Amino acid sequence: MARERTGPDFIEALARGLDVITAFRPGVPVMSLSAVAAATGLARPTARRILLTLEELGYVRQTDTGFSLTPRVLDLGVTYMRSLGLWDVARPHVEALVAQTGESSSMAQLDGSDIVYVARVAVPKIITLAVTIGTRFPALQTSLGKVLLADLRADALDEVLAQPTRSGLVPRWQPDRDERDEALREVRARGWALTDEQLAPGIRSVAAPLRDGSGRVVAALNVTVHAAETPLEVLLEEHLPLLLRTASAVSEDWARFAALPEVVTSA
Repeated sequence: MARERTGPDFIEALARGLDVITAFRPGVPVMSLSAVAAATGLARPTARRILLTLEELGYVRQTDTGFSLTPRVLDLGVTYMRSLGLWDVARPHVEALVAQTGESSSMAQLDGSDIVYVARVAVPKIITLAVTIGTRFPALQTSLGKVLLADLRADALDEVLAQPTRSGLVPRWQPDRDERDEALREVRARGWALTDEQLAPGIRSVAAPLRDGSGRVVAALNVTVHAAETPLEVLLEEHLPLLLRTASAVSEDWARFAALPEVVTSA
């Protein structure tokens, strides 16, 4: 697969391997060799060699009908979260928030024009869209994404939103530029974001920013409800204040944690 803006140190083989891993989409747990080759733009022999290499490394397994990812792929995301450290700080706060609201709460970050869920405490409720760690949605139509996009400079915002979504979802709300900018100005002004069935029917949520010691937004945290079960008034008047207090507490703890000096030990 030809790529643009790749420097002399770019390793094409590594990029192709990651392309193969990310070719497996939600709802498609098993893919044939032909399907992988088509999804990645790779020749069948190349796709086959990569799949067999990933199988030997433990990231892919062969089935009767094709190839599937193994749970070892989760190690990649877990390594990222461990290196970040934010979830370790946030977890007790988020668990307490879920206990108070009785609703699911998730943490997400931007990846291009999408959000990616990096942590979640869920309650057993049926909602329109299934969410797990690694799930991605178009950012602009989610409360989490609005919070993250609102923190970007105008030029960075345009650059991010010019990138095509990799979520495979077509959201309900398709704003023009003026409507988009007005929505993000409102988020900046009030310090939180609301999505009311703009992503998909039945999905209603509020989100707040998680900040580091410099005030930079490093992630977003939300509370999600089913629109048929939870009125907007309950979400805004009861759940939102709890979310804002939780986000503030997480941000304060993260700022203190990040300011601690590193302890260097010698062998």
